[in-house]
Amino acid sequence: MVKVLGISGSPRKGNSQFLLEQALEAARAVSPGKVECTPYTLRGKKFAPCVSCFRCGEQGGECVLKDDFQELRDLWVAADVVIYSVPVYHMGVPGQLKCFLDRLGNSLFGRYRHLFPAGVDSLPKLLKVVGAIAQGVHLCSGQEHTITDLVCHALILQCIPVTGDMWQSYIGAGGWTSNDIARDALARQAEAGEADAAVLVKAARDVGRRATEIALVLREGGRVLRDTLRADPAYLPFLERLGCADPTTAGGGSGAEPGAGQGTD
Repeated sequence: MVKVLGISGSPRKGNSQFLLEQALEAARAVSPGKVECTPYTLRGKKFAPCVSCFRCGEQGGECVLKDDFQELRDLWVAADVVIYSVPVYHMGVPGQLKCFLDRLGNSLFGRYRHLFPAGVDSLPKLLKVVGAIAQGVHLCSGQEHTITDLVCHALILQCIPVTGDMWQSYIGAGGWTSNDIARDALARQAEAGEADAAVLVKAARDVGRRATEIALVLREGGRVLRDTLRADPAYLPFLERLGCADPTTAGGGSGAEPGAGQGTD
């Protein structure tokens, strides 16, 4: 079963969630019955900023701040595909999502530290497929910059950013609400057949479909190459997610005792 996590990075229920629903619908259609989609919204959730205490490195990736981070982190770790659908805030992602991403990066270094020799700070090849959707009220108001931030996030965490199809999607799905600040602007515009909204909906659906297809390819490839990949601890979390890890090394890495939060994916 391919697990697709869809994250609506908006503090309100509206256009980002609408586009996310389009992407998840397309993801499910890739292989009905073999794709599990979990929608998650930042609306009403609390994410404190990282305080750079580095305790997560000492506690198996567990953050000292207790809020909604832990719930979303666990969903993120378990996912094969992560699709972000966000509004543009000040040429970038909303602050709530940025707080989550900052803490996630540090948390994962601590979570997987046991896989590598002492003194080596690295991340395993998580090989999650990441798709990005960004919309704003105005044209050319930071959509590509926001998508690029999410692409960089994927690369930093050893994941694979995937776009939709040309020409509607160069690096992700980006569009605007034609200066309409209403929460249902894109849904209304798409229903009315307005060209810009139609292009954005297609791009969002393409991102969901292509990301899920690539995840299926990765799962099959990982199973075929499992014996080769087992020789490198960097692939252990990926193999655990596929159910292909060597049971003698799963969860234990290089022999260190697994700490809190170091369970299987």
